[in-house]
Amino acid sequence: MKRVMILNIAGIIPAMATPMFEDGSINEAELRNQVNRQINAGANGIFCLGTNGEAYILSKEEKIRVMELFVEEAEGRVPVYAGTGCVGTRDTIELSEKAKEIGIDALSVISPYFAAINQTEIYEHYAALAESVDLPIILYNMPARTGNHLEYTTVAKLAAKYRNIRGIKDSSGNFDNILRYIESTDKSSFSVLSGNDSLILWTLMAGGKGGVTAVANILPEIMVSIYQYWCEGNFEKAKEAQDAIRPIRDCFKYGNPNSIVKRAANLIGQPVGPCRKPFGMVSKEADAAILEAINTYYAQYLK
Repeated sequence: MKRVMILNIAGIIPAMATPMFEDGSINEAELRNQVNRQINAGANGIFCLGTNGEAYILSKEEKIRVMELFVEEAEGRVPVYAGTGCVGTRDTIELSEKAKEIGIDALSVISPYFAAINQTEIYEHYAALAESVDLPIILYNMPARTGNHLEYTTVAKLAAKYRNIRGIKDSSGNFDNILRYIESTDKSSFSVLSGNDSLILWTLMAGGKGGVTAVANILPEIMVSIYQYWCEGNFEKAKEAQDAIRPIRDCFKYGNPNSIVKRAANLIGQPVGPCRKPFGMVSKEADAAILEAINTYYAQYLK
């Protein structure tokens, strides 16, 4: 199978949910369907085993199988990104090596989590990975869930030293943090991606390269259009598309965001199933809000 050469880490990359049956097992047929759905919508890449992919609750064997399915179904049409970050450096390297063997095109590696870690330890963690695995690496900053923040100085140091550390996904929700990453790295070789759907256009305007998006599981075409309009130089249409997702993002207040994303996908007829227990309990109030948000989108954006 021909591998995709990643020359430019950019655009809209859906952070895809892992479809599951009611018993929590992986729905492989629907996973394949969702891969094709995103590619057909014009995604610039597909991303498995992130937060929305519930990587935190999958076994190593399940992660390997998900990566295999993504690579098989993508068939080289778009780059396949995979989350291979683990708490430990050795485990991260081992899963990343397996990802390369499977045919994954780039790694998204969340910072070590749960236990507090200093910036020197974070640097050494990523340095060891970069020296061990010859694949493009996208760092992943999500301090609200990991408890650890990737300082821009650490990111700049890693990007300057290791050619295969090619970007960072920032899910801090702090736009100033995104600006720091952009300002302290080389835009020609390092891609700053927004992990917050509401900041994708503003990240592009500041010199970033795009976004890794959860909302693409619900509205893939609208997310793709943000980047397409931006590339065409049509800021007004890009902003219109960016603003159109605000109602669905407002629904995240009703629970774990990836639980809301999966529930919303199901409600619009995309059978990705439930989150694995104990997560995914969504109230009737949330259902009503999700449906209202989707109807608002169809009424306003598609008028």
